[in-house]
Formats: sequence, structure tokens, C-alpha cells
Amino acid sequence: MCMSREYLYMCIYMCMKCEPVTLSFLPATSGPPPQGFRDVLLREGPSGFARAIRQHKGLLLMDTTFRDAHQSLLATRVRTHDLKRIAPFVAHNFSRLFSLENWGGATFDVAMRFLYECPWRRLQELRELIPNIPFQMLLRGANAVGYTNYPDNSVFKFCQVAKENGMDIFRVFDSLNYLPNMLLGMEAAGQAGAVVEAAISYTGDVSDPGRSSKYTLDYYLGLAEELVKAGTHILAIKDMAGVLKPQAATLLVGALRERFPNLPLHIHTHDTSGAGVASMLACAAAGADIVDVAVDAMSGMTSQPSMGAMVACTRGTQHDTGIQMERVFDYSDYWEMARGLYAAFDCTATMKSGNADVYENEIPGGQYTNLHFQAHSMGLGSKFKQVKKAYVEANKLLGDLIKVTPSSKIVGDLAQFMVQNNLSREEVEAQADELSFPVSVVEFLQGYIGIPHGGFPEPFRSKVLKDLPRVEGRPGASLPPLDFAALERELCERHKEEEITPEDVVSAAMYPKVFHEFKDFTANFGPVECLNTRLFLQGPNIAEEFEVELERGKTLHIKALALGDLNRAGQREVFFELNGQLRSILVKDTQAMKEMHFHPKALKDVKGQVGAPMPGKVVEVRVAEGAAVEKGQPLCVLSAMKMETVVNSPLSGTVKKIHIKVDASLEGDDLLMEIE
Repeated sequence: MCMSREYLYMCIYMCMKCEPVTLSFLPATSGPPPQGFRDVLLREGPSGFARAIRQHKGLLLMDTTFRDAHQSLLATRVRTHDLKRIAPFVAHNFSRLFSLENWGGATFDVAMRFLYECPWRRLQELRELIPNIPFQMLLRGANAVGYTNYPDNSVFKFCQVAKENGMDIFRVFDSLNYLPNMLLGMEAAGQAGAVVEAAISYTGDVSDPGRSSKYTLDYYLGLAEELVKAGTHILAIKDMAGVLKPQAATLLVGALRERFPNLPLHIHTHDTSGAGVASMLACAAAGADIVDVAVDAMSGMTSQPSMGAMVACTRGTQHDTGIQMERVFDYSDYWEMARGLYAAFDCTATMKSGNADVYENEIPGGQYTNLHFQAHSMGLGSKFKQVKKAYVEANKLLGDLIKVTPSSKIVGDLAQFMVQNNLSREEVEAQADELSFPVSVVEFLQGYIGIPHGGFPEPFRSKVLKDLPRVEGRPGASLPPLDFAALERELCERHKEEEITPEDVVSAAMYPKVFHEFKDFTANFGPVECLNTRLFLQGPNIAEEFEVELERGKTLHIKALALGDLNRAGQREVFFELNGQLRSILVKDTQAMKEMHFHPKALKDVKGQVGAPMPGKVVEVRVAEGAAVEKGQPLCVLSAMKMETVVNSPLSGTVKKIHIKVDASLEGDDLLMEIE
């Protein structure tokens, strides 16, 4: 029998206020690490750094193990606890890395949402442990690290605070390659004093003219021209799905190198098809300065190509990386063991090998595992193959998009919506004016993330939007500046017992709801980063003894003893020993309460009964009992794993009864409302 995580968190919180504790110390790494490229950056600034990179002999590597690799393989669930353990080894043995990607992208919100840790603290602690290697992050242009547009001053503030906390290189991209959004992100990163790496998101196949008339070599070269004019220090190609074949890599990188001989070129890919190493070797031969890799145990499939393979294949050539293979083996050994802790999130649960179907569905590597977990939470786990096929059809419905966060999420949301409701592409097009689409799809068609290359799909867009407002031009340009001083006052008032830092204010600006839930969690349970990963993810077994180091010199000795029966308030008494003393505490059993909950189902043959189109939580109820509603009017909003869906009224009438309330957890077809 295993004690749930909520029990453990509450026990630890109570224990933190108790004495006495025993002392223990972890040995520190001796001596400072050797100098690396960050020393060049600090000495010569972004422009001098870029020149040094271009003049460097040999191929440079960016290691994605600390960010994109675990986002792609383990649903972004790797904790700071496990990153810190290997960080000193990386600093001392991989000083020749171009950079270490360890922040941004999905790691920012997942840290708070699922790992209950502060993303800024991760950055601060890793910076202290790795002072010599440049840190690199993924910035979604005008979307910053979110899924929507923000006021311009929020993006500038985010970049400023990130730079102050140790970030060096900002890879700036836009999910639609929408230039105005990219230029804003580039300006924000540049104004913060960071290295600007503008990234062109790649899709299609420039070596196959029949693949797409939209995404041609001329299209990419034209976009690159604009980014170079805007002053990027480094130009990147972001092949987020791993569809850049060797021949296409030779054409694209070769053309860019010829056009921009003095500009460093950085290539990012995923190894979903299994051709990643071959493509990166082709990029190096065509003139790329840097390619992305992940350490062997965290490479392959939806992650990046193998670091060890790239080091071995370039050894003794003009592209020699200068990295020692023996150190790669040691680094990989650590992650082979650490990866086992996250087996519940590992993509290998459903993906046993690389799969060339990525050339067809173009699902980004960083989305693949998250899409699978999202599908599972919606009851579509056994239909994931159908979801992948629907992803192709959803992409066509939306006009063949560049697919990377957040546009990839939009395609994924629509694909799951289609499978959940057993709809074909043709049926979606025919019924578009009647269906309750995911919020992300509606907002994309309104123009809230920018304008896609080639424009919006018609008549699909008009049928979905009807008379909803449409955004013209860059979405963030019309948003009023955020009052950070007022936001800080609001946070201090709401979280009176918690210290509010400048970093907290930025987190709240990016993810208001997620941040408040995170602060409420830490107020209730205290910091949980002191737990080892197995305890954090699973909780202890009954009769298991374990230690928790709260801070250096403070260690708790705990033994889980027993769980009491569930009471009418949905609580159990948890019995445990703390430093040899028997203790107990009442804790709410959220899982048992879910199992005890019964909700009526909507009957499809009863007119006016509105059912949930998917499992999820009620985020918002937009009508009241007795209210008159029109056909197509929004009734409520449901959310599941970041996917929100507005449920619209299927007919005009009066709301007779509402069967839900905010925060209620629902299954598919649960009765929401009755309309008369």
C-alpha cells in the first residue's frame, strides 16, 4: 500500500515546524569549473560572442537534456532536484558546449502547475552550479512563455528579469513565423542585454517541391533576410517535428550559409523519424556552426539526436566537437538511472522506437508526449493512433500551419475534439457553425496569436466565428500596458503570509491562475522540492522509513505507519513517526472523493439536455438558472490538461436546471444543464 502524495506533503509541512532534527551534509564539488563560452560572452558581449562562435573551428553543440529532451520524452516532468545533482558534473566536464538549454518553453508553467516549484528558483540554482556555460531558453516571441499574447511591456519585463537571473541566450520564435510577433520578442531580449537567436520554424520539405507550395526555400530565405535586418546575433532553424531530411538540410543550410557568410547558424531538430543524426551531420557539412543534441540516455525518438553519436561521428574531422566520449558515457549513465524515476510519463510507454509517420503528421517532438497524456486524460488513450491521424486532418482544416507551441496545441486540441466527438474533417467543415470548438481554435481564428502564412482558412473561419470579433494585425499591439506595481500590491494582499518577489510578479503576469494555485499549494504544504523524486511522484509505502533534508544541516527522519478510514468530510487520519515520535494529521483524500462522486449522464435522445463533450474540470459557468439563451450561446467552459472548450447551447430556450459548479470534475457526457 502506498501513501498518496497529498498525505506526504501535509506530513512534511507539519514536520518542518518540528524539532529536533539531525545534521547531515552533502560533499561539495572541489574547485571552480574550467572557463567556457560564457566567459567569452561576459567579456565581449553578445556581438563579440557571436563573432567568436562563427570563428570557432569545429562543430559546437547545444545540450537540450535540461529542457527540450525531457519535455519531449517525459512530458516536461523532470524536477530541479534531479537537474541539480548532475549540474556540477556538467560544469566541470562540458565546458566546450555552446550552451545548455535549461529553461523556457513548457518548463515555466509545468514547474508551477505540476512540479510545485518556482521556475525562477530553478534558473537561479542552476546558474550558481554552472557559471561557465551559457544558458539558453526558448521564448515564444510575443507569447513569451505563455500560450497567448501579452501586453508588450510584459514581454520586455520578462526578458529583463530572466537576464538578471542568469539567462544568456534567447531563442526567439513565433508559432506562425509571424514576423511582427518575432520582432517584438527579439527587441525585448536585445534590450535586456542578451544574445538574440532568431529561430525560423521549419515545416514541409524544401527538397520536395510537391510537398507544399507555401513553405518553399524562397519563403525561408525571405524570412531569414528580415530577421538578419532586425539585428539577430545568431540565426536558427527550428525543426520542431524532426522533418528536416538530410537532402533538405543540405539545401536550406547551404543557401543560408551562402547568403549570410558571417552569421552563426544554429540548427535544432528532433529524432522522431530516426534520421536526426544524419540530418545534423548534413547541416554541419553545409556550414552550420551549432546543432542541438541530448545526452544518449535522453536522446532519440521525440527528443534530440544523440550527443555521443555526434561526438563520435565528428571525431578527427574538421567538425570535431572536442568533447570527450568518456564524459558523455558518465553523463548518460546518470540520466539512464534518473529517467527510470519518471517511467509514468515516459513516451516509451506507447512509442517503442522512432516512427517515420512524423513526416506525415508533423507532430512536434515537444508536443508528442504531452498530447498523449492529454488524450489519456480525456479518455482517448486507446485511440491515440486515431488522434495522430486526426492531427493531419485538423492541420488541413486550419490551412496547413507552422506547428509549434501554441499553434501545435491548437491543431492538437482540434484533433482530439474530432476524435472525442467522432467527427471527420468533412463533417467538421459542414457543421462548423453549430459545433462547440475548443477555445484555442476559436481564438486562433479570431487572430489572437497572429496571422498565419497564406491567411486564415475560409469559409471555415467565418462559419466558426460568426459575429465574434476579429483581431487585425499584431494582437499584443492593442493591449494596454500591464501595471506591475498594482499587480504586486494585489499579490501581497492575496498572499499575505508569503514573500512576493519581482520574479513572482512576472510569474503572475504570465500565468495568473497557475501562479495563485502554486502559491496556495506552498502555503498549505510548504516547499516540496526537498523530497526525492520517487517520494514526490508516488508517496511512501506503508512502514517505509525515509529521510528528508529540509536544508543543509536539517534532516527529518520519517516513517509512514498507517492510513485511517475515510470520514464524512472526505478526510483520512495519517499516522507517521517523526524523529521517533508518533504523530498524526487529518488530510483530505481527493482521489477517494472523486471515486465517491456520482454525476448523472446527459441523454442524447432527450432534447435540451447538454452533456460534457469531454472529461475535464468546470472552469466557468456563464449562465444562471432561468436565463434565456440563444442557440450557439456559450453556457460554460471546461478544461482538461490545458485544453479549454466552450460548450454552446444546442438550442434557444430557457435554462431550466444547472447540474454543475465551478471546479467540478466531470467525465464525458456528464449532464451539464437542461434547457427548455
